[in-house]
Amino acid sequence: MKLIYQTWWKVLAVLLIFSTLITGLLFPVPKLAILHETIRNLYFHVPMWMGMLSVFVISVFYSVKYLNTGKEEYDLASVECVNTGLLFYSLGLITGMLWAKYTWGEFWSGDPKQNSAAIAFLLYCAYLVLRNSIDEEQKRAKISAIYNIFAFPIMIVLIFVLPRMTDSLHPGSGGNPAFGKYDLDSRMKVAFYPAMLGWSLLAVWIATIRYRIRLIEYKRNSID
Repeated sequence: MKLIYQTWWKVLAVLLIFSTLITGLLFPVPKLAILHETIRNLYFHVPMWMGMLSVFVISVFYSVKYLNTGKEEYDLASVECVNTGLLFYSLGLITGMLWAKYTWGEFWSGDPKQNSAAIAFLLYCAYLVLRNSIDEEQKRAKISAIYNIFAFPIMIVLIFVLPRMTDSLHPGSGGNPAFGKYDLDSRMKVAFYPAMLGWSLLAVWIATIRYRIRLIEYKRNSID
């Protein structure tokens, strides 16, 4: 937990994101049919998913720690990571829909990966509904921790496994090659990899802020 109070990685996150904005919007990109300049969305759409995955992994880690120790702080850290993950999940869906509009012709075309992502999103929304439906603190924390641990692998299967088993317009699914195999050239890598790290660090940063606020509220309520 000491890492959340350190500054260096937060400065790094800001520098990487500003770097992404500059290189991603100004550096040249491959001239590809259909995609054209929309390929720049790769610097935002995919890193949003990476940010989501980063905080979801951390949430599972703290759910396990809560079940082992029963400490309320771990439950608070887990739920705030999920809240932050859903924020980045939403941004990933929105950027994906915008990209789909200009490449596939529709915001939502019923593509298997879109549908699977929507189901997984609802799966995590159900996690929050479950928490809000239980009043007793320890019972709520224990049940939601167990739910969270099982929800994560289901989400991975829905987003990264099932779409690859059927035809899909989405790169990397259904025999459609991923970007890195044919058009992620060295110019794009200069912006893409820093973007992946930068947005992931930002997601963790937001989660730590939410956790610290939630922890203050919890301690204040405990005193009252």
